[in-house]
Amino acid sequence: MEYFAKKYQVAVIGAGHAGIEAGLASARLGCDTAVFTINLDWVGNMPCNPSIGGTSKGHLVREIDALGGEMGKAADANTLQSRILNLGKGPAVHSLRAQIDRRPYSEYMKKVLEQQENLELRQCEIVNIEKCENGLWKLRTNLEAVYEAECVILATGTFLASKVYVGDVSYESGPDGMFPARGLAVALKEMGVPTRRFKTGTPARVNRRSVNAEILEEQHGDERIVPFSFDNNIDIQNKMCCYVTYTNERTKKVILDNLHRSPLYGGKIDGKGPRYCPSIEDKIVRFHEKERHQIFVEPCGYNTEEMYLQGLSSSLPEDVQLEFMHTIPGLENAQMMRTAYAIEYDCVDPLALDASLEFKDFSGLFGAGQFNGSSGYEEAAAQGLVAGINAARKVQGKEPVIFDRAQSYIGTLVDDLVTKGCSDPYRMMTSRSEYRLILRQDNADRRLTPLGHEIGLISDERFEKYKKKIELIAEERKRVEKAVVSPSDKLNDMLVSRETSPIVSGVKLAELIKRPQLNYDLLEEFDTERPDLPYEIFEQVEIDIKYEGYIKRQKAQVAEMHRLEVKKLPADIDYNSIIGLRLEAREKLSKIKPKNVGQASRISGVSPADISVLLIYLEKEGLR
Repeated sequence: MEYFAKKYQVAVIGAGHAGIEAGLASARLGCDTAVFTINLDWVGNMPCNPSIGGTSKGHLVREIDALGGEMGKAADANTLQSRILNLGKGPAVHSLRAQIDRRPYSEYMKKVLEQQENLELRQCEIVNIEKCENGLWKLRTNLEAVYEAECVILATGTFLASKVYVGDVSYESGPDGMFPARGLAVALKEMGVPTRRFKTGTPARVNRRSVNAEILEEQHGDERIVPFSFDNNIDIQNKMCCYVTYTNERTKKVILDNLHRSPLYGGKIDGKGPRYCPSIEDKIVRFHEKERHQIFVEPCGYNTEEMYLQGLSSSLPEDVQLEFMHTIPGLENAQMMRTAYAIEYDCVDPLALDASLEFKDFSGLFGAGQFNGSSGYEEAAAQGLVAGINAARKVQGKEPVIFDRAQSYIGTLVDDLVTKGCSDPYRMMTSRSEYRLILRQDNADRRLTPLGHEIGLISDERFEKYKKKIELIAEERKRVEKAVVSPSDKLNDMLVSRETSPIVSGVKLAELIKRPQLNYDLLEEFDTERPDLPYEIFEQVEIDIKYEGYIKRQKAQVAEMHRLEVKKLPADIDYNSIIGLRLEAREKLSKIKPKNVGQASRISGVSPADISVLLIYLEKEGLR
C-alpha cells in the first residue's frame, strides 16, 4: 500500500555524475533537495574508464569548478596520475586529464552529498513519476513510498530499460551488474517523453600481476601538475604509471573470424553506439587498413590490482575476448577480472528540452547527463550543474541561467544538444566550438567565476581570491610591457638557439614573450625583477600577450553572434505562415522553437537564406 513519505522542492533521480552536481547545486542554492539512487554504494561510480578530463573534457571540468561545482575538487583529491594533453599544440586545445582512484572517488562524492545542508540522499528505485493537478510531481518508489517535488531532474545515466550484451548472451542489467530502471522507463513512455535507444560499452579489466609491464611503453604524469580546481589546496602527486600497447594483425584476424558472433553485427543490438569511442570490433571493421590500434593499460585504483584496457571495448563473447586479448604484447597471459560488455539503454531526444534543460512540454521536469543523449562523465556533470541551477531558480521564481556558446564549453554542449539534437551519444570536442581560442581551460575562472558568484555557488571568500588573481594578472601584464631587457651574449645565444633573432638594443619584455619560440621559463634568468607569483599568473599573461590579435578577432566574431542572439523569436510564432521559408526549415523551427535568431541559425536544416527570411519577417512585424 502506498504511503506519503515527504515533499521536496527539487528531486533528483540518479546519483551518477549528473545527479551529484544537480543535487549539490540545488541544495547549495537553498532548495530542500533529495537525490535518489538505486544503490548508495555506487554514488559517483565510474563504470567505464576511471579517469576525469581529456581533450575538451578537461575544459568542462574546469568550467564546472569555476562555477562552484564539485567534480574538479573530487578529481584532485583522488588523482593517481595527472597529464596535460596536446601540449605540442596551442593553448586552445591543451586539456587536463587525470587517472582517478575509482572507489575513493565514489566515497568522496557520497560523503559530500551526505554532509550537504538541504540535501537528503536516499537509496530506492523510483518506478513512476506523474504530474499532479496541484502542479507538483509525484514520485513512487519500488517500496511504495510516495514523494512530491516542485521540480524533478532525470539523471538516470544508462539505467533506463538497460540491457547488457556479451556475444550471444544478453540480460537486463545496469552497468557493473546493478539493477536496471524498468518501471521508470515505462512511466516516461506513457507520459509521452520522446525516448530512443542508445548503446555504449566498456572494456575488460585484467589483473596487474598477469600483465607483462616490462615490455610496455610507460606513460608518466607531468612534473608540473595542474589541478582541476582553481580553489585547490591539495598537494597532488603522481602515484602510479600508465602503459601503452598496440593490437596487431593477429588481433585483427581473431576479431574478423568471430565477427558473426558479435551482437553489434548480428542485429541483436538496436541502440546507436558512440561514434567517437567505438568498440574494438567496430574499429577493426571501419578502419580495416590500419595495421594496429593503440591500447592504454591504466590502473583502476591504488589499492586494487585491476587494470583498465582503454581502447579495447567489446561485446564479443568472453572466449573471443580472451583470445584476441592474448594476441596483444604485454597481455599474452592477462587474467580477465571483468568481462567487456555492451549496454543498451533508453534516453531522451534532447530536442524536447529548452536550453535551461527543462522539458518544453513538462513544466518542472528537467533532464541531465546520458539521459539527454550525451556520453562521458564530464558532459554529464556539466549538464547536472545546469539542471540543478535552473531547477532551483524555477522553484525560487527566478529566470533560468542560459549558458552562452561564446562563454563556455558548457554552453556549447547544451546548445548543441537542444538545438541540433544527436543521432548517437554526444561527445564534447574542442572542434565543436567556434570560439575555442577564448574558451581555454586555463581561463575558465576568468570567464565563469563572476557568474558562479552571481548565481550563488561561489562564496564571497573564494570570489575575493579570484579578484586578487585578476589584479595580479593585470599588474604583471603592466610590468612586462614596461620592463626592458638589455642585450647580452648569453641572451643572444639563447635566442639564436631557439631560432629567433638576437637583439642589439633594449627590448620590452612583452615583445620577447610575444615571440612564438620564447616563453616565461626561457626568459626567467634575464628577467631580473620578476615577482614571486604562482605559475598560473605568468601563464595567463603569456597567453594574453602571444594571442592578443587572434583573441581580438574571435571576440569580434562573438559580437556578431550576439547581434543575432538578441533578436528574440516570439514563442507563439507560426512558422508555416512565413512566406519564403523552406518546408524543412518550417518543420525544424516549429519543432525546436528557438528562442532567438542565433539559435535558429544553428538548427540543422535551417539555411542562411531561411535566416534572412526570418529577419525580414521580424522587421516587417516590428519585432526586430
